Amino acid sequence: MNDQMKIHIIGSVGSGKTIFARKLSSVMGIPFYEIDNVVWDRSGTEDVRHPEKERNRQFAELISKEEWIIEGAQYGWTSEGFRRADLIIMLYPHLWIRNYRILRRYVRFKLGYEQLNYKHEFRHLFKLYKWNYKFEYRGKDDLLEQFASYEQKLVILKNNKEIERFLDETRNRKE
Repeated sequence: MNDQMKIHIIGSVGSGKTIFARKLSSVMGIPFYEIDNVVWDRSGTEDVRHPEKERNRQFAELISKEEWIIEGAQYGWTSEGFRRADLIIMLYPHLWIRNYRILRRYVRFKLGYEQLNYKHEFRHLFKLYKWNYKFEYRGKDDLLEQFASYEQKLVILKNNKEIERFLDETRNRKE
């Protein structure tokens, strides 16, 4: 891998994008950014969706940097990030693993064991499950079709073992 890399990580809710991006950022010494923080203005007491123009401006600013790791479930309006990326990593653990992680995150947040950068209310839990199923039965296929032209720079990781192997290999290349 190059010293300067642009890496776009995508996956459904509960796929482990943020944790993976944080680990990869640490291994590679490249800053990572959550696309959710481009979508949402979290400066007040309530999360408010940025206007499309502002969201797009912030995203364009991120991907114009010399190196980055960006992660998110969004596609379509983020397609320029895929085009500019040196590497696209799709995290795709089994649906039931993602469902479990969604519930675990909610319970850990409610018990005070985990802090999130968004409000996590009970009604929000159902939205997360809805998005997860939408990704499984529609979004994944849309993405794979979109990625057909990026086959040479696409890596799909389906479980923790594959993720750890990828991180180990990346560490070894950096040494």
